[in-house]
Amino acid sequence: MALSSKTSLRERGFLDGNLLIAMPGMADGNFARAVVYICAHSDAGAMGFIINRSQSVTFADLLLHLELIDRNDAIMLPDHARHFPIQCGGPVEQNRGFVLHSDDYLSDSSIPVSDDISLTATLDIVRAISDGRGPRHATMLLGYAGWGPGQLEEEIAQNGWLHCAPTESLIFDRCLDNKYDRALALMGINPAMLSMDAGHA
Repeated sequence: MALSSKTSLRERGFLDGNLLIAMPGMADGNFARAVVYICAHSDAGAMGFIINRSQSVTFADLLLHLELIDRNDAIMLPDHARHFPIQCGGPVEQNRGFVLHSDDYLSDSSIPVSDDISLTATLDIVRAISDGRGPRHATMLLGYAGWGPGQLEEEIAQNGWLHCAPTESLIFDRCLDNKYDRALALMGINPAMLSMDAGHA
């Protein structure tokens, strides 16, 4: 499913801007203990990003690959760029980069996801981040998670996912190891209390 820059508040699906939290019995290994931020949800399907998976590629590696800097420039990158987080956003198109960010940065290609969060997938934001002109909060994700029409709804009905409203701090927090547990805590859930069996109370 593709996002459109013409997406408006009225066209947002009920899961847009929400978190999906994988249940312990999640059969798909790509999503074991995954926390997914949903960017688009409609009758056509859904699209989002895993926000708690690390990625071995660094921002400097990316800038070199895109030929935005050379080796000498890479050595001189400021701390904010050198340590800018890049994560594995999902199993689809893992060679494609997206930047999820606070709405203090907007370009013609930026797509609003919620009132506070936007998505940009063009080189202008990469240049802005490397130059110190980027958004206040941001993370880059390689790849994304996608679902066909009705697929996500079926997975939720089969007890595959919980969903809840996120906090901005959780979305952009760079501490990934316990983000799953902290996402559950937003719902008042202790991970030890979750059942791996499908079904509903």
